[in-house]
Amino acid sequence: MVRTPPSGCGGVRKSRHRRIADILAEDEDSSDESVFHGYGYGGRRGVGGGMLPVFLNDQSDLVEVMLELDEESMVVRSVTPTSAAAAAAAAAAAGRESSASLSRSSSTASRIRRKFSWLLSPTPRRSLAEMLAAEESASASGSGPLPAPATAMSSRDARRIRARLERTRSGAQRALKGLRFISRTTTATANSAELWGRVEDRFAMLAKDGLLSREDFGECIGMVDSKEFALGIFDALARRQRQNLERITKEELYDFWLQISDQSFDARLQIFFDMVDTNVDGRITRQEVQELIILSASANKLAKLKEQAEEYAALIMEELDPENLGYIELWQLEQLLLQRDTYMNYSRPLSTASAAAWSQTIPGGAPKPPARRPWFCPRRAATSLRLAARENWQRGWVVALWVAAMAGLFAWKFTQYRQRTAFRVMGYCLPTAKGAAETLKLNMSLVLLPVCRNTLTWLRSTRARLFVPFDDNIAFHKMIATAIVVGILLHAGNHLACDFPRLINSSPAHYEMVARYFGPEKPTYRSLVAGVEGVTGIAMVALMAVSFTLATHRFRKNGVRLPFPLNRLTGFNAFWYSHHLLAVVYLLLLIHGYFVFLVHKWYQRTTWMYISVPLLLYLGERNLRAFRSKGYSVKILKVSLLPGGVLTVTMSKPHGFRYRSGQYIFLQCPTISPFEWHPFSITSAPGDEYLSVHIRTSGDWTQELKRIFIENYFSPHSTGKATFNELGSSEQKSLPRLFVDGPYGAPAQDFRNYDVLLLVGLGIGATPFISILRDLLNNIKLADELMDLAMETSRSEVSSNSFSISTTSSSSKKRSYRTSSAHFYWVTREAGSFEWFKGVMNDVADMDKKGIIEMHNYLTSVYEERDARTTLLKMVQALNHAKHGVDIVSGTRVRTHFARPNWKEVFTKLASKHPGATVGVFYCGTPTLAKELRKLSHEMSHRTSTRFHFHKEESLYFLMADMNERGMVAH
Repeated sequence: MVRTPPSGCGGVRKSRHRRIADILAEDEDSSDESVFHGYGYGGRRGVGGGMLPVFLNDQSDLVEVMLELDEESMVVRSVTPTSAAAAAAAAAAAGRESSASLSRSSSTASRIRRKFSWLLSPTPRRSLAEMLAAEESASASGSGPLPAPATAMSSRDARRIRARLERTRSGAQRALKGLRFISRTTTATANSAELWGRVEDRFAMLAKDGLLSREDFGECIGMVDSKEFALGIFDALARRQRQNLERITKEELYDFWLQISDQSFDARLQIFFDMVDTNVDGRITRQEVQELIILSASANKLAKLKEQAEEYAALIMEELDPENLGYIELWQLEQLLLQRDTYMNYSRPLSTASAAAWSQTIPGGAPKPPARRPWFCPRRAATSLRLAARENWQRGWVVALWVAAMAGLFAWKFTQYRQRTAFRVMGYCLPTAKGAAETLKLNMSLVLLPVCRNTLTWLRSTRARLFVPFDDNIAFHKMIATAIVVGILLHAGNHLACDFPRLINSSPAHYEMVARYFGPEKPTYRSLVAGVEGVTGIAMVALMAVSFTLATHRFRKNGVRLPFPLNRLTGFNAFWYSHHLLAVVYLLLLIHGYFVFLVHKWYQRTTWMYISVPLLLYLGERNLRAFRSKGYSVKILKVSLLPGGVLTVTMSKPHGFRYRSGQYIFLQCPTISPFEWHPFSITSAPGDEYLSVHIRTSGDWTQELKRIFIENYFSPHSTGKATFNELGSSEQKSLPRLFVDGPYGAPAQDFRNYDVLLLVGLGIGATPFISILRDLLNNIKLADELMDLAMETSRSEVSSNSFSISTTSSSSKKRSYRTSSAHFYWVTREAGSFEWFKGVMNDVADMDKKGIIEMHNYLTSVYEERDARTTLLKMVQALNHAKHGVDIVSGTRVRTHFARPNWKEVFTKLASKHPGATVGVFYCGTPTLAKELRKLSHEMSHRTSTRFHFHKEESLYFLMADMNERGMVAH
């Protein structure tokens, strides 16, 4: 038999297996009924050229099936075994009459297809396997062939006569893993033409006589480490073309490549099924569904789902097998998968992958790419500049004032020394050094202010927050430190390398002009450096060099690997302790400023004037922290160990302790160390009668805290999953003491000032926002209570959309909320992380009847929703939530999305839903996503009437990560 290659490939080649055309017989004399005969032989051809199961390739298993067709039913008249000789004769007859039979097959074939597609049948079904077994039994007893069954086959049998079910675990497993390699191979930065060019080059090296062997297929398409998977793909694609190939041409390889590189949902799903369905039998049993769920859960690292695979398999069978036949067919599952609306809408995913897939189901398809615009447009540039000024005007005026102050001080001091007699001796080096010294005085005083946490926390609650960007305190601290480095280089460099050499090399006449400052005898370079001014100056430079170097990102993040024992000089502890060397620097600075060169009058020695107030403020804060923390001793109410190594500590609230949602505290455990304090976000609400924090046990201090609480003080059964609704009690021996310092302000505490909230947390970065959600829930509960009270008493009306909440439980003063809607996006890699705030998520689902709070959980360890490895999980997720109201991933009523959010779509959705509103975007996580969110806030404020204001908790995020993960830290 001659096979024609796919369109566009050109050329033909004879198959290795002989194919015999099937005979389609029709009774020309009958107008009311038709009789259909079908023979199958060797090449797995069946009725109408269809594929026959593998086990029918054996010629001894061939049968002749006679079907009677009329307008209402289809009946199997007889099933008669046929010998190989009879089959060969039938094949010869088919060869003689092929043209006639094919010429009239159009109407008959379409009629037969209509018969096979009937959904209703008046007769019960009877499987082919049962008929074959009965026929064999009858033949063995000598009674001859059985008469035709009295009933028509069911709709499934009418659609497709299936063979025995024979599918292996390895086949399904190879398919699941193979899909991953398909994605890796075809998803690359290069375009499709370049990728195919690489495949062509490898074909030229591997092909022999213009044919590529099956064993070299994987290497040719780039699957060098997945030969078994590549063979599975090769066989699946060959079976799709009714071929059993060992070698292929370049044109056929290109045909395969087009199918492999097709990234559409349906194409990848079909490849998956083709790889699993090696026998082309098209049946899936409950056990196979369970196996696929287990394999999908393993591929996506969802161990919890593997334990409940049997329950979820029963759920799918209940949905797809209402007849209780014990199996489902491929066409049923595929039909359900193609109707994505029925289950993808379950949790409309705003993910990058699903956005593209979703566009295939909406009218018009994917949006057209925007037209190319000129690289420079004055009007667009002016608009962008105006929006940038609007977004950054607070930072702008603060930085501008600071730069202007430095420039003014430098110019003033430069001009002053430019006019003095010493200028004739030392030249421009002297006024440059003195001008830099004046900026150093200013910056050495300002650098303390951004780290005065109590002062900043108080200022955040005043109207000063409207003009000063207190959220950028650490960034401003680093900016000032950079200016200090520049000032040191100018000041010390000009003194040591310029004016000192000019002084000692000056003529006696020139030295006489400055003799009153240095004495009658000309000093040497060594005497200048060895003086009080020189020693204190060099010491300060050395100490600041150590402190600033260890504070750089690479040293603080252990990016520099030093040999033992120098390895202890890197990391957060080294940064923290080396920063305390600056206390010595300030002492030396006061001494250095008193014995300054060329100044004798006390009021001209202005160093103490610059630094006294900030230094006293900072020292007062440190003393306040130490004093206050001793008075804030708390009683531990509950400790729970959660998945992912997270420890939840619930404590009593100290008397007089007031805080706002979004703030954080420092904790000290004297049992571990009396000097170490660690920051943690408060996860309880201000209205709660307790304090709670979530601690990720990933560092020395947190691991020791976990050991003390769990191993030494609690019985094993008391370490369960925490909830926020009720305080648990534990069997306690002697609990360790905890001291609390705080609260301290953070950007999220200003959430009340916005109409809409967009809260984004990565992993443990969700903790600052849990307190906000609890606060909103308490406010919703209070509003409902006031509504009920007003309805009962009929003395006042309370709007159901108003928000008011007491700042503490003992205060009757209410504060008004602007917030009308909150959207919380939690992105995490571990499914167990959802246990951390399970109570909050369930409370939101139960209490928020008006839909004020929207929660979106995203699990990034799961493959994108277009991937066939997650398709089955998505179906189970939708079916289980529809039946039980619980998400299978999070174990709560809040639905879980797969992969990462499409943030552009998130912002677009918010802009369209809240036109003209002011949206506060609060983010806690890594800086990479912060850049994207800041950019989108800027762009969407420009394009829509909604105004997005971005705030990042990056400083708090890294402070917690560094201090709690890298070991012990002093307060």
